[in-house]
Amino acid sequence: MKTFCGRANPTTGAMEWLEEDENYDYHQEIARSRYADMLHDKDRNVKYYQGIRAAVSRVKERGEKAIVLDIGTGTGLLSMMAASAGADFCYAVEVFKPMANAAVKIVEKNGFRDKIKVINKHSTEVTVGPDGDMQCRANILVTELFDTELIGEGALPTYEHAHKYLVQEGCEAVPHRATVYVQLVESKRMWSWNKLFPVHVEVEDGEKIIVSPSEMENCPGVPSVCDIQLNQMPSSDFTILSDVVMMFSVDFSKPVRSASTYYRVQLEPIKSGKAQIVLSWWDIDMDPSGMINCTMAPYWVKSTSAFQWRDHWMQCVYFLPNEEPVLQGEKVYLTACRDEYSVWYKLQKARGEEENKADVRVESPVCRCQAHLLWNRPRFGELNDRNRTRQYVKSLMKVLKTDSVCLCISDGSLLPVLAHYLGAKQVQSFDKNCATFLFFFKFFKANHLEDKIKIIETRPELLTSSHLEDKKISVLVGEPFFTTSLLPWHNLYFWYARTAVTSHLTSNVTVLPQSASLHMMIVEFQDLWRIRSPCGTCEGFDVQTMDDMIKNSLNFRESKEAEPHPLWEYPCKSLSDPQEVLTFDFRKTVPQHSLSAVGSVNLLRKGKSHGAVLWMEYHLAADISVSTGLMQISNEKGNCEWNPHCKQAVYFFSSVIESETLSDLPSAVTYAINFNTKTGEIAMDFKL
Repeated sequence: MKTFCGRANPTTGAMEWLEEDENYDYHQEIARSRYADMLHDKDRNVKYYQGIRAAVSRVKERGEKAIVLDIGTGTGLLSMMAASAGADFCYAVEVFKPMANAAVKIVEKNGFRDKIKVINKHSTEVTVGPDGDMQCRANILVTELFDTELIGEGALPTYEHAHKYLVQEGCEAVPHRATVYVQLVESKRMWSWNKLFPVHVEVEDGEKIIVSPSEMENCPGVPSVCDIQLNQMPSSDFTILSDVVMMFSVDFSKPVRSASTYYRVQLEPIKSGKAQIVLSWWDIDMDPSGMINCTMAPYWVKSTSAFQWRDHWMQCVYFLPNEEPVLQGEKVYLTACRDEYSVWYKLQKARGEEENKADVRVESPVCRCQAHLLWNRPRFGELNDRNRTRQYVKSLMKVLKTDSVCLCISDGSLLPVLAHYLGAKQVQSFDKNCATFLFFFKFFKANHLEDKIKIIETRPELLTSSHLEDKKISVLVGEPFFTTSLLPWHNLYFWYARTAVTSHLTSNVTVLPQSASLHMMIVEFQDLWRIRSPCGTCEGFDVQTMDDMIKNSLNFRESKEAEPHPLWEYPCKSLSDPQEVLTFDFRKTVPQHSLSAVGSVNLLRKGKSHGAVLWMEYHLAADISVSTGLMQISNEKGNCEWNPHCKQAVYFFSSVIESETLSDLPSAVTYAINFNTKTGEIAMDFKL
C-alpha cells in the first residue's frame, strides 16, 4: 500500500506530495537507528552479560526459578544472555513491531525458541496471569531504556509500572542502580551556545554594539538536553570550578517513583570563576556490590585505558539560567530538578537551609525570550563566532552604497542589522515564522532599530512591489541559513528564493554570497564508522538478521543518502585532498537543467576509506569565503578540523577498502554527483 505524505522541500521551498510505501517510517527509523552502535559497544555488552549471569546465580542460590522480564529487548540480546546464563524463562518486551519481528527471528536462529517469548507491546500493556502475556511475575528485571540524560526515554515511568504490576517484590534488577554525576564549569565556548554575546561592528563613525534584549539575559532557555561527545572538547575550552559530585541515584531493584522531584548538593568551588555550565554523566552498576560498573565519565575523570567509544550514550551539557560568580572555598548549593523525562539545574549561594528549601519549584524551564525557540545551540555558536561575523562585515562593506536597497533572505539572521549599520539606505528582511517576528521585534527595539528595518511577513514567491514600497532591490544578501536545512545543500533554498524575487531586483543587482560550491573529501573515521557497520555476532550470539534489516532499510531508497553529522565530535583523517565538485552561481537564476559532475579523487594516505564527507562553501565577495565544513587539515597524518557550528554530510561507502601501503591503494575513488534543480536533491554514487 502507498501513502501520500506532504512535506515542505527544504531546498526548493515547494510544498510536495510524495507517494511513500506504508513502511517508509519504519525504514527511516531502522536505517537511522543506533542499534548497530549498541551492538558494537563491547563494554556495555560484556558488563550486561556479567550482571545477568550474577543475577541468575543469586536467584538460583535461593532455590527459585529464574524468570526474566526484559523491557525494550531490541534484538533480544539481553534475553539470550539470560537464557544462556541458565534462566528458566524470559519475557522479552518490544513495542516497535519490525524490531519485535526481528527479535523473534534472532531468538529462533540462536536456538532459544523454547526459553524466550517476544511480546510486541508497550510494557504498560503487558498482562500477567494464566491467560496473560506472562504466566507469572518475573523475579529478574533486565532493561536498557537509557539515553544520554538517563531518563529521557521514559525509564522512570516504565520501571514504576513494572514494579507495581510485572515483577515480584525484592526482585533482582540488571542494572541494579544508576548514579548521575555533575561538575560545575566555566566555558565561554559552551556558554556561547545559549546566549547571544554583544556584536561589535566597526563603522565609519566609530563602533556600534549590537545587544540582545534584556529578556534574553535572564531567560532559562529550553529544557531539552544538550548531549555531546564531551571527550572531543579540549580542556583549554573550559575551566573546572568544582570536584565531581554525585547528584542522585536510582535503585532499580526497588519500587521507582517517576513524579517530579528535586535533589540538592552542597559544592565547594575549587576555583573562583563564573559558574555557567553543569556537565553531567551517569554510570550503572550491574550488581548490588557495584563491582560491575559501566561509566560514561569523560576523559579527565577516568583513565583512557578504560575508554569505550559510543554514540548512543554521551555526556550532557546543562546551561544555568544565569552565570553566577563563585569564589573558591565559598559553598554553593546546586539543585537538580527533574520531571519524568528531563533534568535541569539551578545554583544558589549557601544561605540558611530552610530559606533555600522554600526556593525550590520543580517547574520545567520555559523560554521567555523566543531566541531559544528560534536558534538551536550550534546556531547560537555560529552567531557568536566573531571571525565569521567579520567576514560578512568585510563583504558588506565592499558591496553596500549609501543608496543601497537591501533585502535579506535567511532565517533569524543578524545580517539586516549589519547592513543597516554599514550604511544601506533601506533594509528589509523576509520572515515567515511567527517566533522570529516576535523575537526580532524585541531585538530591534533593544537596539533602537524598530523603524529602521522592516520585516516582510510573506514567502519570496508572494513578494509584491507594495511590500518594497515600489523600490527595486539593489543588494540581495543571505548567510545563507535556514532552520529547515538538515544537509549542507538544503541552504541552496537561498538560490530558489533569489530566483522567485528576480522581477524585484535591479538589472545590476549585487548578490551576496555571489556563489556557492560543493566540496568533497574521502576520509577514515576513528569511530563513527561503527554506527553503520554490520555486527555479525555479538557476545557469541548471531545478530545477522539485524544487520540485514538495517541494510534493507538503507537500500529502501533507490539511492543511498548522505546523512548529517557534526564532525567536530567525530575525529577522522583525510585520505584525499578536498575537491570542489559543483558550483552554484547565485548571480543567475536556478537553471532548468540538472548540474552534474563526474570525476575521480586520488587517495594520498593509507587507511580505511569509510566514506566521503561533503560540505558547502559560500563565496561572499571577491576573495572572501566561508566554509561550512573543512577548516583545515591540521597535520601530516591528515587529521581534520571542522566548522563546529554546522553539520557536514557523510556518505558511508557500502564496502570499506583497506589499504595498508600506498602501493596497493586503489589509486582513486570515482564519483558521480547530480543536483536535480527541479527537486533540489543531490544524488551521488562512489566507486572504489
